[in-house]
Amino acid sequence: MATAFSWKARLKSFVYAAQGIRTFFASEHNAWLHLAATVAAITLGFYYDITPKEWICVAGCITLVIVAEMVNTCIEKIMNHLSPEHHENVKQIKDIAAGAVLVAAIFAAITGCILFIPYILHHYPFN
Repeated sequence: MATAFSWKARLKSFVYAAQGIRTFFASEHNAWLHLAATVAAITLGFYYDITPKEWICVAGCITLVIVAEMVNTCIEKIMNHLSPEHHENVKQIKDIAAGAVLVAAIFAAITGCILFIPYILHHYPFN
């Protein structure tokens, strides 16, 4: 049987989620690389005064990469806990999760190039 709705329980859930985000950025080195790319993309967006639709693309790419990295981190931590010794299946699971992050990051980089290179070329003509 489900428990009754509680604002206090929802707030606790939100606090736990915020703690998870804090833990992720405090403990994962790759998170800092993604954060640096996030700062660069946002800085370029403000500098070139990109359109609202372009901001949606930037925000979507940032979110995609951060979420992929967080899920990858969870998978790695779970697999390390369940199987501290080396197993080929565990390695494949972790490699596939890391590959998902790479795909997301490449997509974000390509999107960033498509979005920002025209602004850069217009601002700094190389004739």
